[in-house]
Formats: sequence, C-alpha cells, structure tokens
Amino acid sequence: MLDFTSALYLGMRHPSTLLAPWEALTLGQPAALQEPAGARALAAELARLQGCQGACLLPSTLHLFWDLFGMLAAEPLAILIDGGSYPIARWGAERAQALGLPLQLFRSGEVAALQQLAHRWRRAGRRPLIVADGYVPGSEQPPPLARYAQIAEDGGGYLLLDDTQVLGLSGKRGGGSARRHGLVGERLIIAASLAKGFGVPLALLGSSRAVLRRFEAHSQTRVHASPPSAAVLAAARRALDINLRHGDSLRARLAANVAQWRGSMQRAGIASLGGTFPVQRLPGLARLQGPLAQAGVRALAQTDGGAGALTFLLRADHVPAQLAQVIGLLEDHVRRRYERVI
Repeated sequence: MLDFTSALYLGMRHPSTLLAPWEALTLGQPAALQEPAGARALAAELARLQGCQGACLLPSTLHLFWDLFGMLAAEPLAILIDGGSYPIARWGAERAQALGLPLQLFRSGEVAALQQLAHRWRRAGRRPLIVADGYVPGSEQPPPLARYAQIAEDGGGYLLLDDTQVLGLSGKRGGGSARRHGLVGERLIIAASLAKGFGVPLALLGSSRAVLRRFEAHSQTRVHASPPSAAVLAAARRALDINLRHGDSLRARLAANVAQWRGSMQRAGIASLGGTFPVQRLPGLARLQGPLAQAGVRALAQTDGGAGALTFLLRADHVPAQLAQVIGLLEDHVRRRYERVI
C-alpha cells in the first residue's frame, strides 16, 4: 500500500537499533523530583531551534495544555481562540474556562474580529490570551500570526501558539512559526509536539524564562505523571542530529513533492487545497477512498458537511513515481465520473 495518511512529514523514523542505549526506560520518579538524563540539555537545544529563551519537555501536548491553562487561569485573562485551532489546545482552554476564565472563538484569520474582542475584554479588565495554530491543515495560508502577536502585546496578554504542524518543516533549520514569522518577546508561548516533523512523541513548551519558572513551579503533571521516557528522549536526540545534518535537504525534497502534486492537480483540473503545506485536501472526493484503497493507495476521507474531502499527507520519503501513480488514479476516476455526467 502507498500510505498518504501518516504525518511523519520529513520521513523520520527511529528504530530502536539506531537509538543510543539507556540503562532504564524510566526512573520511577516524577520530573519535579528528578529530570531524566539529558532532558535539560535536549530542552535547551530545542529552545534555541525555536528561538525561545528556554523550554520544558512533557510526555504529550495534553499534559502540556492541562498544566499551562491551569497556571494561566490565575491571571485576569480572556481566552480568544482562533476557529482553526486543534482540539487538544481547546481541551486545555476548557479547563481554564471551568476555572473561571471567559472563552470566545473567532473566525480563523479574522484580525478585525480579534481586535474587537481584545478591546472589549480590556475594557472589562481582562488581558487577551490568543490561542492559534501555526498552520491549519487544508488552509491555503497560515494564520496572520504577527498580527495576533501584536494584539497580544498591545493588550498585555499572550499569544499561545500550537506549532505541532509546523515544527521541523519551516523557519530557519525547521525552527517553526516563530522563526518563520519573526515572533519574539515575553508574551509568546509556544507549545508543540515533535511527533510530526521529527517523528517523536514528545511535547515541548517554549517561552521566556519567567513563564517557564512559573510553569515548572505550578505544573501538576510534572509531579503526578511520569516524564518522557529514555527511549523518547533518545529518539528526539537522534531527530535533532538528523535535522542538523540533513534537515534542509529533507525539507527541500518535501517542498518538491508538494510542488509536483499541486502542479499535476492544477493541470488535471482537480482542486487541491493546502497551499505549500504537505496536507492536501481534495474537496468533494471522499467517495474515492474505497476505490483508491482497492488500487493500493491509502488516503483520509473527511466529512465537510457536503460530499466530503479526500486528504493526502505528503512526505519527504514519497518518491516522484509514487506521486505520479496516485495522481494518475485520481485523474482516471475524476475523468470517468465527468464522462458519466455528460
């Protein structure tokens, strides 16, 4: 099967035989008591990659957002969520809402609507906590993050960025959205998983030293849950080594695959949404998931209130011949459907 359902965008996989050895998978101690060996150094390197003052490692973004929103609930904030944000960040926001913070959604990318909300809550004595993704899969462009950051700065609040989709794929050396959009400052908080671009199920909180000190002091999961395992840390260390040596070439290969895909779709007259991002969404074609599977191609069928969409996740380890094969199948099915209609 040709698989287009995996979000390992750079094709990074970390078999155990290629990882540095460890003496124990876990210490049996929470991170608040003792950090696993190498965790601090790894966090510092990831912080430098993203352009943050520091970083903290957690087992998942669910752990991260649970703790972070619990901490932020103590401040006079209003949570303003970009409508394209990922559900896990929203789950954390709902915890803060349950603890007393107001929460409102705004349409993704609508800067004017966000400004109005921020001003309204400032008059009510609350600073904006703007929550957004670095990239919303299927969108043609990323959200206007620099504008979001300015609104947060002007209102004395925060921009909380879920950069899981972007980390490893864009920005200097794959540093993500902050590098790509020039985002800096004490009011920027970045949450990301390495599970996509770097192929490692590890979460990272990057921010200012002041925010990180507060986070580590208030974190509940660092007290009551296990820290990332030695195996995960070893895989993250390997991912950063690969990124240093081959990251730019992997990103170039991925970009070439996206360009091939979009150029072929355009010539075939098939709409493919997603811009230059490797998640390409074909509206109205969800019904083709079955026929493609029979031909040996796996894609994601997603409902969108109409005929549904067929989504392809492109990777750096897809080769041009594989893309051409899938594109040919799509052209054939779409052409036959068109011929039946006329």
